[in-house]
Amino acid sequence: MSSNTAHELRRLLAAGRIVCMPGVHDALGALICQQAGCRALFCGGFGTSAARLGLPDINFLGLEEITRSVRHLTARVSVPVLADADTGHGDLHNVMHCVRAFEEAGAAGIILEDQEFPKRCGHFGGKRVIPAGEMELKWAAARAARRDPDFLFVARTDARETHDLDEAIDRVNRYCSAGADVAFIEAPLSVEELRTWCARVPHPKLVNMLAFGKTPILSAAELEELGFAMMVAPIDSVLLYSLAMREMAAALLRDGHTQALAERMLDFEEIKEVLGLQGFLSLREHLQGTTAQAVPQTPGQGTPEPAPESDS
Repeated sequence: MSSNTAHELRRLLAAGRIVCMPGVHDALGALICQQAGCRALFCGGFGTSAARLGLPDINFLGLEEITRSVRHLTARVSVPVLADADTGHGDLHNVMHCVRAFEEAGAAGIILEDQEFPKRCGHFGGKRVIPAGEMELKWAAARAARRDPDFLFVARTDARETHDLDEAIDRVNRYCSAGADVAFIEAPLSVEELRTWCARVPHPKLVNMLAFGKTPILSAAELEELGFAMMVAPIDSVLLYSLAMREMAAALLRDGHTQALAERMLDFEEIKEVLGLQGFLSLREHLQGTTAQAVPQTPGQGTPEPAPESDS
């Protein structure tokens, strides 16, 4: 049985235009991005670890914590959420449990990587990767565990740093042959490396545009022209949120209030609209005037119009 969001993510992937996914670490951010028109979202380990735990992305985050975050997002938005599954949180049986946990949380797909446990952010130094053959077994386990045929598998390798680009390319090709749907090489160092990756990997490709990271930042149009099918901007929301909180705290301590920042805030009416308050407050009146067959969707979701169908 296919979920609607998993099917929609595959439809977007097949439509021939690059799928741009902002990183979101809470349901409010997810709701705002959906209402702004984003057609898919990314729930990453860096942002979730920072926002939920106040800790860096060096494997503090467990499976239960990341799937709980995904569940909060998917409860409030209707667009697909691609989730970071790290290394699968253990051995082959853990990978199988991990796949099913993310499916049950409502994710449309996961990214699974070949780092050794404990892992660390792909743009940190000191990474190590498991043998490619071991990762192929993880993909066999993931494929066996998948209940939803549309649930998307993204194969990430960190071998660019630990070995070289040739090894990374070989690995993602092997992982896609073993069951992954999309290839993801973490932390290429130049536009030429991005171009080489696209030329030598005949599978759909996801690229990480991590702000201030090791990979050059290109526009979505430039990435699409190179041959990428998906891109994530995983930590921008965390960086902007952190700056806003720092400025708010400084203003409060300096002035005793935050009115100096008022022009940069949503006003109270706007945030109530974002959250769908009026829909909740009028729910009783609405239900009294309708039948059980016409129960409205959860207020505030703000589903965007569907993307045009692909010609392919």
